[in-house]
Amino acid sequence: MVRMSAEERRESVIRAAITEFARGGYRGTSTEAIARRVGVSQPYLFRLFPNKQAIFLAAATRCLQETREAMAEAARDVPPEGAHMAMADAYKKLLADPERLLMQMQVYVAVASAEAAGDREFGEAIRASWAELWDSSHLALGADVGETTEFMAYGMLINVLASLGFPPDHRVWSDFSEIPVE
Repeated sequence: MVRMSAEERRESVIRAAITEFARGGYRGTSTEAIARRVGVSQPYLFRLFPNKQAIFLAAATRCLQETREAMAEAARDVPPEGAHMAMADAYKKLLADPERLLMQMQVYVAVASAEAAGDREFGEAIRASWAELWDSSHLALGADVGETTEFMAYGMLINVLASLGFPPDHRVWSDFSEIPVE
């Protein structure tokens, strides 16, 4: 059996953390569960990351980074007028992975909880990643601020409806085939 490097093991921890945090949230997920999923001891986990919050932050920023990259890639070779739909389609494909969707929702809850407890630093790190997603989307869309805001708002609405488990044929989805571009 080939041994993993620390960087490869770190990557496997991030992937496992996305799965575990998506299912249990920040407070409901133990580092023991993440270590077990990766197949390492809990002390080894803390050689890779200083604490649970650092693991969550790595998983959260990875989730946002992959979303940003997928949408930028979708818009890369598309004329500006087609970027909107290409990016929307790319996002819908990402959300086919329920763990990614749930992780996004857990991120928002974790930031609100941390800030309620007086921890602004955690939220700042997440907001920086989210701002990168917004900026990247804004550039790829070639849109004005209002259009980018509307695009992102539709994405958030999609997150909420999907998280709530509305089936694809439910009436709440009826207007999503005609998401406005302007």
